[in-house]
Amino acid sequence: MSSVMPQPQTAPIVACTVSRDVQNFDLLIEDMEDALGETWGDLGFAEALAFFGQPEAEQMEFIALAMDETDEENLVLMSEIITQAKSRDIKVILIAEDMTPAALHSLLRKGADEFVPYPLPEGELAQAIERVSKKADAPTAAETPNGPTLKAGARKDGALIVVHGLAGGTGATTTAVNLAWELANVEKKNPPSVCLLDLDLQFGSVATFLDLPRREVVYEMLSETDLLDEEIFGQALLTYEDRLQVLTAPTDMLPLDLITSEDVTRILDIARNQFDYVVVDMPSTLVQWSEAVLNMSHIYFAMLELDMRCAQNTLRFKRALQSEELPIEKLRYVLNRAPKFTDLNAKGRVKRMAESLSISIDVQLPDGGKPITQANDHGMPLAASAPKSPLRKELMKLAASIHDLKNDQAEAA
Repeated sequence: MSSVMPQPQTAPIVACTVSRDVQNFDLLIEDMEDALGETWGDLGFAEALAFFGQPEAEQMEFIALAMDETDEENLVLMSEIITQAKSRDIKVILIAEDMTPAALHSLLRKGADEFVPYPLPEGELAQAIERVSKKADAPTAAETPNGPTLKAGARKDGALIVVHGLAGGTGATTTAVNLAWELANVEKKNPPSVCLLDLDLQFGSVATFLDLPRREVVYEMLSETDLLDEEIFGQALLTYEDRLQVLTAPTDMLPLDLITSEDVTRILDIARNQFDYVVVDMPSTLVQWSEAVLNMSHIYFAMLELDMRCAQNTLRFKRALQSEELPIEKLRYVLNRAPKFTDLNAKGRVKRMAESLSISIDVQLPDGGKPITQANDHGMPLAASAPKSPLRKELMKLAASIHDLKNDQAEAA
């Protein structure tokens, strides 16, 4: 490792750690040395701002901004470091230990390119460095198409699958993202086309879970759906790993009534005409256009857990739909973090809960534990980050059953 202030007498310094004390992050030191040898340096927070103005900073490719919960008091300084780095086209990798989600979100919104939790998972820093290097080498937005080219007049009549969390933290977005990815990979030779729509205009996190940027074009599309056509819709989509098309939530938090039932209907119509499967991640709040989504859906997954708040919310949810004479027969209740097969006491509670609510719990998903949170934080589907996870295996089975059902219906028709 070089001295505190990087000096270019020998090999040029291409990266720096920026921290209160890098000795607090010994694993980071080891990984930086493994990845970069002697071509990196170490800076304090205040030193980093001064260094950005020096000629040596022109050769910098990225900084690894390392912090823990103690540094949350200096979020303004952290934000300024990110802003100054980005203004000089220096990539930023966040290395965070025990930081609150709100603080991380704030720094990511400032323009940080990657996030890696500390202690560092094996090989994760090297992968993050590779990803930021690819971003640096990638063509600009003006040189690349904004989204896939959609065929005007297509009539695929795709299946509309909706995921709705009946309480916060029930895993609705995790389920929607990974179900969409499994559907996109359900057949190797002839994979179906899949589009994932994040309609949670305020707290939608599909973009975070797939490490995709949020763009202003999404808001522009949502605010003028009367002009919507295949070209405009395609420009609002982003492609993930050449397999999945994604409409992220807008850049800024927007009121849920920004769009109407007519707006949502137009979007879903175009999506269903263009794709074999359309997976929608809904806000947990019921809004005026929720009725349109329910009416158009083929399967409406309602996510809940084995607790009192979900039981009460399920009862209110059912009553609300029944009072409007909406098609509750489309609902398929999904119990997330379901008890293990051997936990007979908890399985008895599941049965009693279903009986008391007069519902059928059609799908039970196991608790995936910490690997699920890590996969979401790293912006990767479970198939890539935790392929042997029991939750991933259940979602694979669910995707396969949906695909088989669609094929059977197509043959019957």
